[in-house]
Amino acid sequence: MPHNATLSHMVNPPPPGYPGPGFPPPGYGPQPGYGPQPGYGPPPPGYGPPPGYPPPGYGPPPGYPPPPPGYPQPELKPGVIPLRPLSLTDIYNGAVGYVRANPAVVLGLTAIVVVATQIISGIALAGLLKAVAPEHRGSSAGEISGGDVVAWLIAFAGAGLVTALGTIVLTGMLTAVVGRSVFGSPITVGEAWAIVRTRFAALIGLTVLVGLAAAVLCGFAVFVIVMAGGAGGSGAAVLVGLPLVLALIAALGYGYAVVAFAPTVIVLERQPVFEAMRRSFTLVRNSFWRVLGILALTALIASLVSSAVAFPFNIIGMAVTHGADALTTSAQLDVFSRIGATIGQIIVLPFTAGVAVLLYTDRRIRAEAFDLVLRTGVTSGPYAAGSTDQLWLTRPPG
Repeated sequence: MPHNATLSHMVNPPPPGYPGPGFPPPGYGPQPGYGPQPGYGPPPPGYGPPPGYPPPGYGPPPGYPPPPPGYPQPELKPGVIPLRPLSLTDIYNGAVGYVRANPAVVLGLTAIVVVATQIISGIALAGLLKAVAPEHRGSSAGEISGGDVVAWLIAFAGAGLVTALGTIVLTGMLTAVVGRSVFGSPITVGEAWAIVRTRFAALIGLTVLVGLAAAVLCGFAVFVIVMAGGAGGSGAAVLVGLPLVLALIAALGYGYAVVAFAPTVIVLERQPVFEAMRRSFTLVRNSFWRVLGILALTALIASLVSSAVAFPFNIIGMAVTHGADALTTSAQLDVFSRIGATIGQIIVLPFTAGVAVLLYTDRRIRAEAFDLVLRTGVTSGPYAAGSTDQLWLTRPPG
């Protein structure tokens, strides 16, 4: 019978479009539930889709709607961090990544501020050394008057003030750079200055307020220890001083952690001093130990890197000044140590500033679902710099 059917098709061929003998009729296909039968093994090596089929990993072209809820979402990383809760590795990678993304702005700005502050404070201290030298003050080297002590204190206070102001300026501008780098947006020194210039008064006020609080705490501890020593001798001073010093360290560490985000809030959220401190406390309180641990680890890393960079310069300074008089040795050692300290600060200050801002970002993501706000800024492209600056002002309801 099949042979006769084949002869019939040869004599009377089927109409166009109709399959020939041995082919299933149109519409014929696997029935529902059809699949591999038990006992079938994996496909042979090299098996893949036929030519013309999309390769593995193929996704919809740009412009297609997002995947439905419950479908695995791709990680969104427009800038130096992914827009999700951050791990320690994410924070440190981002703190290095924003420097690599903006090397001219970050390193150039850091070098200008650090070198300027080191030169100003160095000139002040060198002038003081020259003024109090025995040949200039007409007294022997062993005689130190009260005026000399006051001059030393004024010089060191002035150098510290210059360094503090330079650090405030630098921290504020680096915060603006990190804020843009989260979205992958470029920034210039002029744009960073435009963002920060109206916030310097608040940053200075915060620094003065925190410094006064720390000074009051330390002064109170010293006063209590001195009074205990005067009343009961050295034994009483040690007995009272040891737990008091431990409590002081704990208080300073707690205060350092709870106000750590205040400078970032002042710059990015444009809040006044007391509101910035309150906001920082709100963000830190539910993750205090994590914030304190990351900040302490960052400070340790920065200290080790700075010491490693400065060490060769200190060795060179001691070799160069070998055999010189005390005043010359002190001056030359100061020059070499300042060179090493300057290079170390240029390396570590951008890193520590980046860690502080990205840790603040992580706390907002975890506490306020701020990653959803950040994602809205990505939809308009990575270079919508003006609009992304405004996203930091978004506050949670209530």
